[in-house]
Amino acid sequence: MGQITVEKNVNGIEGLCIIMPAVHGDSRGYFMETYSQRDMEEAGINITFVQDNQSMSTKGVLRGLHFQKNFPQTKLVRVIKGSVFDVAVDLRSGSETYGKWYGIELTDENKKQFLIPRGFAHGFLVLSDTAEFCYKCDDFYHANDEGGIAWNDPAIGIVWPMLEGVYKGSASAEGYTVDGVALNLSDKDQKWFGIKDTFKFE
Repeated sequence: MGQITVEKNVNGIEGLCIIMPAVHGDSRGYFMETYSQRDMEEAGINITFVQDNQSMSTKGVLRGLHFQKNFPQTKLVRVIKGSVFDVAVDLRSGSETYGKWYGIELTDENKKQFLIPRGFAHGFLVLSDTAEFCYKCDDFYHANDEGGIAWNDPAIGIVWPMLEGVYKGSASAEGYTVDGVALNLSDKDQKWFGIKDTFKFE
């Protein structure tokens, strides 16, 4: 593992990993390997990624919580500009940590990466003025296969930083703010139900 350090099973959730690339810096700037299959395999992580995605979002945008039902994806996520709070929720029906969540702040400065296995819902909240978010997937996106969970389901109890508002029984963003900015969700993400009414992975 020459160029990465790996923290496995974070928060006691099997499969979740925090990966920290080695950063080589001097007065000119820095260099790092953002991904090395060899280093990942040496760390016991054997995944073949097939697609890279990138998005840009503004402060207060919350994307999630999403998953693919029949074609689940492992994701390796990071931020190349700005800051987000990134969350994974265990939806594996046989897991001892079913319904448990873990969140981590990913920034262009800390350069941390978050590995989320198949069988999890995933989402993130933008904390900076803008954020550019990148992730690798081990399967392609399949249209009409997406599912989701309410981002504010009290049964899960995610503590989103900088968020203010009162739960009103749905995933609506109405009345919520992030550091004074109105919470911004897609129409679809405001219609998901809670975990008790959500798909489980076998």
